[in-house]
Amino acid sequence: MEQFKGQSRLPKFAVPKRYDIRLKPDLISCKFAGSVNIDLDIVADTRFVVLNAADLSIRSGSVSFKSKDSSKVFQPSKIEIFEEDDLLVLEFSETLPIGLGVLAIEFEGILNDKMKGFYRSTYEHNGEKKNMAVTQFEPADARRCFPCWDEPACKAMFKITLDVPVELVALSNMPVIEEKVDGLLKTVSYQESPIMSTYLVAIVVGLFDYVEDHTSDGVKVRVYCQVGKANEGKFALHVAVKTLKLYEEYFAVPYPLPKLDMIAIPDFAAGAMENYGLVTYREVALLYDDQHSAAANKQRVAIVVAHELAHQWFGNLVTMEWWTHLWLNEGFATWVSYLATDNLFPEWKIWTQFLDESTEGLRLDGLEESHPIEVEVNHAREIDEIFDSISYRKGAAVIRMLQSYLGAECFQRSLASYIKRHAYSNAKTEDLWAALEEGSGEPVNKLMNSWTKQKGYPVVSVKVKDQNLEFEQSQFLSSGSHGNGQWIVPITVCFGSYDVLKNFLLETKSETLDIKEFLGSSVAKDKLSGSGSGCICDKNNGISTWIKLNVDQAGILDDSFALCMARQQSLASLLTLMGAYREELEYTVLSHLITISYKIARIAADAVPELLDFIKQFFISLFQNSVERLGWQPKAGESHLDAMLRGEVLTALAVFGHDLTLVEAIRRFHAFLEDRNTPLLPPDIRKAAYVAVMQKVSVSNRWGYDSLLRVYRESDLSQEKTRILSSLATCPDPNIILEFHNFLLTSEVRSQDAYLGLAVSMEGRETAWTWLKDNWEHISNTWGSGPLITRFVSAVVSPFASFEKAKEVEEFFASRSKPSIARTLKQSIERVCINAKWVESVRGEKDLAEAVKELAHRKC
Repeated sequence: MEQFKGQSRLPKFAVPKRYDIRLKPDLISCKFAGSVNIDLDIVADTRFVVLNAADLSIRSGSVSFKSKDSSKVFQPSKIEIFEEDDLLVLEFSETLPIGLGVLAIEFEGILNDKMKGFYRSTYEHNGEKKNMAVTQFEPADARRCFPCWDEPACKAMFKITLDVPVELVALSNMPVIEEKVDGLLKTVSYQESPIMSTYLVAIVVGLFDYVEDHTSDGVKVRVYCQVGKANEGKFALHVAVKTLKLYEEYFAVPYPLPKLDMIAIPDFAAGAMENYGLVTYREVALLYDDQHSAAANKQRVAIVVAHELAHQWFGNLVTMEWWTHLWLNEGFATWVSYLATDNLFPEWKIWTQFLDESTEGLRLDGLEESHPIEVEVNHAREIDEIFDSISYRKGAAVIRMLQSYLGAECFQRSLASYIKRHAYSNAKTEDLWAALEEGSGEPVNKLMNSWTKQKGYPVVSVKVKDQNLEFEQSQFLSSGSHGNGQWIVPITVCFGSYDVLKNFLLETKSETLDIKEFLGSSVAKDKLSGSGSGCICDKNNGISTWIKLNVDQAGILDDSFALCMARQQSLASLLTLMGAYREELEYTVLSHLITISYKIARIAADAVPELLDFIKQFFISLFQNSVERLGWQPKAGESHLDAMLRGEVLTALAVFGHDLTLVEAIRRFHAFLEDRNTPLLPPDIRKAAYVAVMQKVSVSNRWGYDSLLRVYRESDLSQEKTRILSSLATCPDPNIILEFHNFLLTSEVRSQDAYLGLAVSMEGRETAWTWLKDNWEHISNTWGSGPLITRFVSAVVSPFASFEKAKEVEEFFASRSKPSIARTLKQSIERVCINAKWVESVRGEKDLAEAVKELAHRKC
């Protein structure tokens, strides 16, 4: 038996074909009993059956294997569970016959509170606290519900039966085919599923309301939520029905199941989970309340629903062969969710916001401790850490780059071919490249390997010399160091107008492009578009003169900020560039300007505290034009983007201490406390008002803190609660921050939400770090087995900016690290060191003080 210890994959001598699972959850004792009969194909001589199981008690005497050919029943001579590897090993006294047979196992387990496996979530019904039973199996936690071959390539069919209290709703992947009532219990049987991976099996048991609709070809779509909240599911239902039809056309394959249920779960670690036919969501990602949800909440619901429904094809129908290819699932679903959202809501200009997705991926990818899009996964313990912005956001960015290079029609046609070819099966990254190469005739595999198999991304510089454009690429690192990566970069050169185009691949470190034939247009008006990630700057005139990247002012800002952080551009020149955006009206550009201003303010506080007030004054002057245009109240017929921008601009003015904003926000908050439906504080500006209130809070003036806590306790809307948690963290008084962080660890805050209160003010950083150290054992025990533990580390550690702090963090975690946080810890410490070098660089800028004071006093 020892031979199976420490193996990254299950042995291949037994192949599961079908599972017949019966489960009986007890929502009072929070335990469950179950049985599984697994149709197995024994394909090689063996005396062992090795499968996954974790946190389950196997009933002695219940395990048997019955050969279908001989009808002989084999009892295992030895049963062993290797907890470290989540393995159940059955040893038989004689070799099992080749061919089909049935493995039978009975077991018991706990409905845990870790938001993974088969777990419990709590809710209130008629004032009484109740439990619901929920599954979350991705990436590798089906094994906590029933013994199984818990690997994505081990696809099988699933027949599920549940024994549950008669008054409860019981859902699974497939429609109910029979319900039998026996006293206080009912037995619910579901239609057998098509072939799928274990991580997509789903079960939810509890009290729910729902809203229902049908697609034009008869697929029943429902949104389930807590009793009394059905109306909040209508927007997601509308998006789902439209999106299913859109995807059927785009992928040229019908939705494979007879129904689609989407359900809001009060306790949920991720944003959502694409279980086949039963998609589970955090409440904030599925429910939308016309009265109390902001425009940003509405947009998030649309994008998340579109993302999860894309998985019904790309992930569920065609599944990655192993977790190394996770990005195939997540990068693609992220990209196509924007495609769908843009189709449904073109007025949102969602592709301009796609840059947010790309930028987050690039910020992580600029670290030396980044990882390739395709990362080798050797053990289930390593999987959680690659559900990050590289897999989702950089993955989405390179897919968009490729679609742009191949052309939308060719890309779509090749994708449909890929899905048909691998339906009900598994695929690797290379299979997708092969389909796209076949459909386009382009060297897709060679091109894309340079983006998926190595970490990092290039900065591409260009200069005009005689009648040539000279291109040069080098790896960009936020640390300012020199990397040795090299990419194949698709580049489009546009002359004069976008009608005159030249496409080519930059395949080496440097290349020259002859542009004589295009010189009828003025070279001075050349536009360069990098289809990929990176930035393009004019070396003739220095980094401050930009030629073009992605037709995109926000991209110019982000790239300039990245170069400043890497100490390849001065802070003074970055601030001067930002000053050119005073009259800017576009949401995406201003949103990026706000994000960058927050980061600069933090660095300035450490590097040049004597200039911080001038820098804040400059930022206030940048945003005053916007707030004068938008005002505090929503206007009839205004755009979705203006509604989102109003809240972001007012929040920024509050953070930077703009007196008029603080006074007006507090006045409106008073009105809100008197009447929760007052028109003076619509949802889009509530976050701004809450942040403003917290800027005035201190130990001697607690009114704002106590008032917000009261609103938190009285609200049953998840979006309101998360707004408040993130706002409370902005208080400048470290004593209040400590009190608030202790509150995060109480039962009043769902464990899924605690990390939302960790993004503290500059003044609260040291307090947050001390709190993390003092409570690490509790935090590690509570969140350590799931993905949220990494949020605690990155949120508290990354904002620091000294080498001494980096050393202190390293020393603290030297004896406390675990595989699930190892990568995040290294990345966070690297960020601290990058910040520290940036602080040193800013301190050395001789002309910074003069530039900052001039910018601060310049009128709009």
